[in-house]
Amino acid sequence: MNSLSLAQLRMFDAVVSEGSLQAAASKLGRTHPTLHTTISGLEQSIGFKLFDRSGYRLVLTPEGAAFLERARRVLSEMGDLAAFAQHVSAGEESQLRVVVGDLSPLPRMLGLLKAFFAAHPQTRLHLQFETLSAPWELLAAEQVDLILHHVLEGDARFETIPLQKVSLIPVAAPGFLPFPAAEATIERMRNLTQCVIRDSAQNPQPRSYFLLDGAPTCTVGDQMMKREVILQGLGWGHMPDYLVADDLANGRLVSFTNRYFRGGFAELVAARRAKGPYGPIAAKLWDTLRDRSTAHPSSLHAKVKRSRGSRRNP
Repeated sequence: MNSLSLAQLRMFDAVVSEGSLQAAASKLGRTHPTLHTTISGLEQSIGFKLFDRSGYRLVLTPEGAAFLERARRVLSEMGDLAAFAQHVSAGEESQLRVVVGDLSPLPRMLGLLKAFFAAHPQTRLHLQFETLSAPWELLAAEQVDLILHHVLEGDARFETIPLQKVSLIPVAAPGFLPFPAAEATIERMRNLTQCVIRDSAQNPQPRSYFLLDGAPTCTVGDQMMKREVILQGLGWGHMPDYLVADDLANGRLVSFTNRYFRGGFAELVAARRAKGPYGPIAAKLWDTLRDRSTAHPSSLHAKVKRSRGSRRNP
């Protein structure tokens, strides 16, 4: 079989789409004889007939229909390749690396990313989910371009856009506490299993995240697993409000917020390295997140209030 050309495939596709050689020739700006010769040459190259010419109009043969399906895939791929080449030649990034942190409300954060990358299909989203100090570690090491997480106040390495505040509520399953919630103290809670999230950083920063000294712990990999452990009465912990609001309203969990356990909040931000560099697509994503930010513009860094008796928290 002789080699095929994209020109042959485009003319074949046009004949099928337009319904006749004459209509296809008009659309492509070619002559009728040129298309006739091209289609005949294509059939010679592949060794079978694409059209049944016994009637008034050209009708695809079964082999022609199967060939058309594959030809259109090739043409589509070539179109994508040409668009990608134009994208790269313009200096636009082929991919962006984004980390979503463990406190991020996934529907909202992923929705923002989905909408942006749908409008920029030539840039691939490389998405990671990390916990605690891992997003900061990856961003500072230039292994990712952007994080959606909380950032420590005063960290000059990062530039931030406030996105959303998340309240952190101390919760347990009904019956887990052997005393009324209002009577929870640091010493009483120290005897009960506390559920905490594992830091996915290679070199975790020494921060406690409401951890009580000396308390038995259950370690999990994410907030959803932590919630399930607490629901099953296997431990207690601080949970983001958006994950437990229904559980608290329906009595599946109880809050023991009091003068000893005051909870706290985290301000989720989009963060990038303060000194760049930023490619054009990364800059567009940053501008999009800034435009959609609903947080107060003066709140540039994350803060989590400490519970009395707990070690320092971010």
